[in-house]
Amino acid sequence: MTQWRNFHGRTHGKTLRQGQRALLAGALPDLTLRGVTRGENPARETIAVPSPLWLEIGFGSGEHLVHSARLHPDVTHLGAEPFVNGVAALLAKLAAEPLPNVLLHPGDARDLLDVLPEGSVSRAFLLYPDPWPKARHHKRRFVTPGPLGQLARALAPGAELRIATDIEDYARQAREACAATGFRLLSEGPEPWEGWTRTRYEAKALREGRGPRYQVWARP
Repeated sequence: MTQWRNFHGRTHGKTLRQGQRALLAGALPDLTLRGVTRGENPARETIAVPSPLWLEIGFGSGEHLVHSARLHPDVTHLGAEPFVNGVAALLAKLAAEPLPNVLLHPGDARDLLDVLPEGSVSRAFLLYPDPWPKARHHKRRFVTPGPLGQLARALAPGAELRIATDIEDYARQAREACAATGFRLLSEGPEPWEGWTRTRYEAKALREGRGPRYQVWARP
């Protein structure tokens, strides 16, 4: 059984408006993937998931998740996000444009990866993750051996991991850690892959003069 782990980072931001609270209470339960939390699944048993399945780790406000689900209606898009304000923002988008191929885990992606079947994810996205800029906090980044090992187990052979960041040191650590985990680099550069849509975090990076980096990795 997986040991209890600490979660570092914010789960709440500005006070939610009444409409956002209503979405969390009314819409979120129907979109939430069951059997992920430790309360529902204390033994951390593998759960059943749809196929094909794409996973977005930390979907922010959901711009990319909604865009990709719209472009690929035959693929179930599973998003993990612990920040409740971001979850509420995504729910508002789905209220305006219902997409039946979206599932959510409103919590730590590592808890989700614990219970996903081996080889069940055919594509994963890590887009503008929390950079944890202080050196002593680099071990909290997702691109470290523990989370990447979990993700590698959940990915199907040949499945892609797509990473976007505006922090060069994060890109460096991703290169080193992904290679060490056994991923194979397919491409890296300043131009996004086909089907990309700009997110609020990318727009902020560009306003502040930071150049995005896009990496595509393959699981062997």
